[in-house]
Amino acid sequence: MSSDETESEKLRGGHPLQTAIALCLGRAGLVAIAALIWASAAVNAAPLRIVAIGASNTHGWYVGNQGAYPAKLQALLRAKGIDAQVTNAGVPFETTGMMLRRIDRDVPNGTDIVILEPGGNDKRFLVPPGWRAANIAEMERRLKARSISVIVYDEVMPLQYRTLDLIHFTEQGHAIIADALLPRVMEVLKHRRSDVPPRRTATPPAPR
Repeated sequence: MSSDETESEKLRGGHPLQTAIALCLGRAGLVAIAALIWASAAVNAAPLRIVAIGASNTHGWYVGNQGAYPAKLQALLRAKGIDAQVTNAGVPFETTGMMLRRIDRDVPNGTDIVILEPGGNDKRFLVPPGWRAANIAEMERRLKARSISVIVYDEVMPLQYRTLDLIHFTEQGHAIIADALLPRVMEVLKHRRSDVPPRRTATPPAPR
């Protein structure tokens, strides 16, 4: 009998307790690895959940929900192979103060990203700019406290991409917003997957 076989016989015959412990530890390690693989697969399989908060332009005034930027952004993400669900939570005539009052209710737990489009109703309803800025900051604070990433889109849309009322966006205007949001969402997604907070970057201005 070789020396290796002798040692093996000693381990099997002379140390049954150690052998049993080693087997248990090996099985525990395999279970832990399997659990990690399952959790990783579950995370990767879960859809990307986005909620768009805003007023009438987010809602899709004149163009409808399917013509508004949330639906267009969802289509762009799915074209990249990302299982995204973009919920349109736009409410016509709202100011940022009204959005703030419903932000906790309308953004459910499990949301990954909120797109906040404050709109221009604060100015139309004579809300002081400082109040508007404070409302936006408070919405961001509340969402980030829930580990939800926030993208604020607050760019001025050129008049050629507005409807006859000069307030609401044309479908082309909504497409411009979706195109501008896509790389920002991709950056947030990349950093969330690596558990690194994304840097906040300015949205490129809409074409003039």
